[in-house]
Amino acid sequence: MFTGIIEEVGTVIGIHRKANSALIEIRAEQVLSDVKTGDSIAVNGICLTVTSHTARSFTADMMHETMRRSAMRNIRNGSPVNLERAMMAGGRFGGHIVSGHIDGTGTIEKIQKDEIATWYTIGTEDKLMRYIIEKGSIAIDGISLTVASVQEHSFSVSVIPHTTANTTLPGKKPGDLVNLENDCIGKYVEHFLSTGRLETAGGEATVRGEKTAGGLTKEFLYQHGF
Repeated sequence: MFTGIIEEVGTVIGIHRKANSALIEIRAEQVLSDVKTGDSIAVNGICLTVTSHTARSFTADMMHETMRRSAMRNIRNGSPVNLERAMMAGGRFGGHIVSGHIDGTGTIEKIQKDEIATWYTIGTEDKLMRYIIEKGSIAIDGISLTVASVQEHSFSVSVIPHTTANTTLPGKKPGDLVNLENDCIGKYVEHFLSTGRLETAGGEATVRGEKTAGGLTKEFLYQHGF
């Protein structure tokens, strides 16, 4: 589990590709301070497992699903990448719940300055747009950002100078592909409402102390003030 607050920008220093997978090596500093083999590190928002490490770099495997679903298929030696270690239970929760499981990709359509802020407009497919709402959360290449506006096939975020300066965003340009992870809460809520499968071990859902034998339904929530 991650927060979307980037700790540092690392650099890809090695890629060993196979037909549909790859072993990647990344140079870093801060995230290596307490790293162990088997730890999780989010690389551009993708939860990867550390397979080996030195004082200055770590390696991780990227399987077929990762390459197919994300922008990592375009990664090259020298590419900068956003890095974040897994969230500590006793740490501050500065961003939002980020699983590190990419839903898909988007394409930067426009970058526009707005005094101190920078606006990024990103187009993506309908199956991702359905979970993107104004003032909701979105992870872009692992960066926790707030959706500023939503259009039919795209959305925009307004980014403060600190975030821009401490992530890979300054190197982005229109046409670039970015990894997107929707807010996981919206996906779960939609699933429960559409299938009625929020159930206890006895096959009943409970809301405000009342049970419904068929699981949680939209009608049941309306009746109880949700």
